[in-house]
Amino acid sequence: MNMSKRMTRFASGIFNEMEARKQAVEARGLKVIDLGVGSPDLPPAPHIIEALHDSVKNPAHYRYTLTGTRRLHEALAGWYKRRFNVDLNPDNEVLVLMGSQDGLAHLAMAYVDPGDIALVPDPGYPIYSFSILMAGGEIYPLPLLAENRFLPDFSKIPAEIAAKAKLMWLNYPNNPVAVSADREFFERAIHFARKYNILICHDVAYAELAYDGFKPMSFLEVPGAREVGIEFYSLSKTYNMAGCRIGFAVGNSDVLANLAMIKSNIDYGVFLPVQEAGIAALTGPQDCVASNARAYQRRRDVLVDGLAELGWRIPKPNASMFLWAPLPSGYTSSTRFVADFLEKTGIVVIPGVAFGSRGEGYVRIALVQDESILAEAVERVRQCFSFNP
Repeated sequence: MNMSKRMTRFASGIFNEMEARKQAVEARGLKVIDLGVGSPDLPPAPHIIEALHDSVKNPAHYRYTLTGTRRLHEALAGWYKRRFNVDLNPDNEVLVLMGSQDGLAHLAMAYVDPGDIALVPDPGYPIYSFSILMAGGEIYPLPLLAENRFLPDFSKIPAEIAAKAKLMWLNYPNNPVAVSADREFFERAIHFARKYNILICHDVAYAELAYDGFKPMSFLEVPGAREVGIEFYSLSKTYNMAGCRIGFAVGNSDVLANLAMIKSNIDYGVFLPVQEAGIAALTGPQDCVASNARAYQRRRDVLVDGLAELGWRIPKPNASMFLWAPLPSGYTSSTRFVADFLEKTGIVVIPGVAFGSRGEGYVRIALVQDESILAEAVERVRQCFSFNP
């Protein structure tokens, strides 16, 4: 049987490839330290688990939910007001998702026709490109370069491209480059989108993994944002609920209605006990959020400071759960480096080029292991590599 033509545009995921390499190394007897996939390793707070547990015991909670409950919509709207001072109408400006990736993957189906152009960060989280390709659209890359603080330069986009573009992905704090954006940048983005009638889709999944007193902002805090875009938020990273698959799209009500129409033909809603856990997370004690961020900050410091002592200097991010590490001196291929790195140290990291051509020259390191394991990782690197300062 022949595959569809769209399948020829896709390659196997880098995480599957790295998993195969990881298994080969483990077969040699070397215990692997996996810093590849950005999946939280810490558990949710007890009150979240308790809410899930109590709801699971209710026999009435095993039916299709179809949509998010009113209580969950209100909980998310309340959280946005407290955290960002953004007012959301729970009735039409909040949409519950099976994790934010659910919405990220499906939104393009509502706005991108075959041949339409979408503006996609390069490097960027792979689902942004995948969603456009699945809809039959064409990608125009937005280079994220160190000399521009890893922010897209809208002035470099040709007017004829901007005039044809339907949708633009943004993501700050960013995965994979681990930088944040400020109000001035979002103001420029909104002005650009309004000028060319482009839908902005901002992914703010890492807003609560911030360090050194920094507080990332919501795109919706900026006047005019709601008229040109929506924002995706997830409970996966903030509350360590990645496996629960619960997230949200918020903002422009017309855009959310169209995404909801797509979803109504695909799924039957988030499991009600998971929604109850989400309510507990959003409305319950928030000290777990601060504790979570402190844990990641300590991990960042252990790894960045430890590798700096060995001569591998990596910028310290002020948010996200990743390090965006320039290749050490002597390496030019991120794919070759991560293979060599895994073979010698037993540590999995992801080649930057897996996130786009402008990711070459970097690797992404996920802070998803305990401090003691990260200290062991530094020691393994010490034993296997000698970097030039």
